[in-house]
Amino acid sequence: MPPLTRRAWMTAAGATAAYDTANATPRLGAPALPARLQFPEGFLWGTATSAYQVEGAAEVDGRGLSVWEAFARQPGRIRDGSTGAGGVDHFHRYEEDVALMKALGVRAYRFSVAWPRVFQDGAGAANPKGLDFYDRLVDSLLASGIEPYATLYHWDLPQALQARGGWESRDTAEAFGAYAAHVVRRLGDRVHRFFPLNEIRAFIQEGYGNGIFAPGLTLPPARLNQARHHAVLAHGLGVQAVRANGRAGTIVGPAENIAVALPSVETDDNVRAAEIATRELNAPYLTVMMEGRYTDAWLAAQGADAPRVAPGDPAIISSKVDFVGLNVYTPSEYVLASESSPGFITLPLPASHPHMASSWLKLGPEALYWAPRHVERLWGAKEIFITENGTSSADEPAADGTVYDLDRVMYLRNCLIHLQRATAEGVPVRGYFLWSLLDNFEWADGYATRFGLVHVDYDTLKRTPKLSAAFYRAVIARNAPA
Repeated sequence: MPPLTRRAWMTAAGATAAYDTANATPRLGAPALPARLQFPEGFLWGTATSAYQVEGAAEVDGRGLSVWEAFARQPGRIRDGSTGAGGVDHFHRYEEDVALMKALGVRAYRFSVAWPRVFQDGAGAANPKGLDFYDRLVDSLLASGIEPYATLYHWDLPQALQARGGWESRDTAEAFGAYAAHVVRRLGDRVHRFFPLNEIRAFIQEGYGNGIFAPGLTLPPARLNQARHHAVLAHGLGVQAVRANGRAGTIVGPAENIAVALPSVETDDNVRAAEIATRELNAPYLTVMMEGRYTDAWLAAQGADAPRVAPGDPAIISSKVDFVGLNVYTPSEYVLASESSPGFITLPLPASHPHMASSWLKLGPEALYWAPRHVERLWGAKEIFITENGTSSADEPAADGTVYDLDRVMYLRNCLIHLQRATAEGVPVRGYFLWSLLDNFEWADGYATRFGLVHVDYDTLKRTPKLSAAFYRAVIARNAPA
């Protein structure tokens, strides 16, 4: 493993902190913050990745084919013509990457297990070597004082299951339950935090509705709704698998990219309108998972295209969770209260509304306040984690080799200020996972879009912390927006 370069950390940290060469910790020169500006004591700071985006080693140790390999091989599907088969070689460089996490000061790492590594065809006999990498990764994390948080599915469906219908088939949900049970039995002696599926909204809507993600389908409404239903059913089966196979103290919950409505003006009636809108925007996703039923308004809007719900499905889908994980990047809507049904009107964003390097990532850091607040008010969540938050940036290294990603620092600082407001008001946010540790394969954008705290030279795979890494390191050290 190449050693961590102290020079890289010193270069990136130079603008914000002196460097203590004796013990490799920052000497922060900023004044102490009042207690009211701090995050709660014990707040969990982490970072996150996903298997297909970072691991590489696509043909190592009997790993099967995923839908993303099949999708990326189709001309024109990926912006830069790449695939994630090589990732950024986290599979072989995980010790270096764990050392980067330790240097940041994070206490948790959210990673995903690749389903095709464990069951090459999605079901049937397990691959004997499928979980060996995760054994090594988990042991390395624990040795460094970093708690593993495992996502069981982050979009890399085994292609063999897709050939049999993918998420349109109820069999896929049942296969997921069996796969989840197998992973928890193997890793559950050391991993005690699990997320069954990541961002159901994203992989269903973009993969089966819009066709811009794997498997690239554009289904009619009835088939799309049935795929949605099977995915939330799989989540419930995953929760049950964790409960049945995890050790004492194991907890489980969703990691969903909640569609969050914001009050355009913060008055009581507009806040209530934003809560109503958020519940409806998430009707076939987080709402049904938390309530065990689709909203009347959503069912009415679907009409004859509503999903078929088998007896017992609602109870499975709403299996009790211990926490709610929220992936929050940008607001979905700004609303005003209305006396007409459904109780709100949506305001269009003007063309001048600012965005980050990715055009979809509209600026709205207050979403980090409203998303967890709405979840607590709507569903009484007792523990909430921000399981993803971060931004793309141009990320061009300067002459000295450092990426001075001031736009990312600005974005993160403002998001964290609003998140801290939520915790100060008693919203039970327990931790934050920054997306992402490393630059990586960004789905349909390929390697053309970067989200990492650590710059990766895709030719040499050299890792170099960016200015945002120094910023996040300072945030963790102060337990406050830096």
